[in-house]
Amino acid sequence: MPAHIGQQVDPDSVLVAVDGDVIPTSPGRVYYLLYKPPGVVSSAADTHERPIVTDLVPSDIRVYPVGRLDLDSEGLMLLTNDGYLAQRISHPSFGITKTYVLRTSGSLGKSELAKLVAGVELEDGPARAVSARILDRSKHATMLEVVMAEGRNREVRRMADAIGIPVTTLTRVAIGPLRDRNLKAGHWRELTAREVRSLYAAGQDPENDRFKGQDGST
Repeated sequence: MPAHIGQQVDPDSVLVAVDGDVIPTSPGRVYYLLYKPPGVVSSAADTHERPIVTDLVPSDIRVYPVGRLDLDSEGLMLLTNDGYLAQRISHPSFGITKTYVLRTSGSLGKSELAKLVAGVELEDGPARAVSARILDRSKHATMLEVVMAEGRNREVRRMADAIGIPVTTLTRVAIGPLRDRNLKAGHWRELTAREVRSLYAAGQDPENDRFKGQDGST
């Protein structure tokens, strides 16, 4: 709903936007982009005392990983104390995609890609890719890009396994519009204000978004 001069808002329950661009309102919010290496657990704790992603970022402010990336996989993860943005990225109703690059043994064709997009039945329900395309292919290996709109546990690997695709490596290369080809395994950086705004602007707002005004505006 429209604001007026001098109006105060609760930054934990209201989004502020200028000309449609969401403005982060809490100075205490931090956003770390991490390249998770294989063998690191994508949680804030682990009962088996394995290395965890929060060990790889500054510990002066408590942050939490957004979503999951299985132990054997690598790639981009966001860690933040911004609960609302974490919800937007994690919950499939907001439609923020994640992009993965898979390396497989064997030469794949269009039929396997079509199955990923058409959907496969997993033990916890059907799953499908938003898109899938071959990036490179040889007689003995294929590199493909898979875009997903949700992130269930080991979902991409389980989908590949269900249709007989032997995955050798899996790397997350994008979270919505967010990419960084220069970030190395185990390294992190803070997001820029523009990147934070782009994540807030990505995806869609579900009907029951409690942060919308009564007239449907943000």
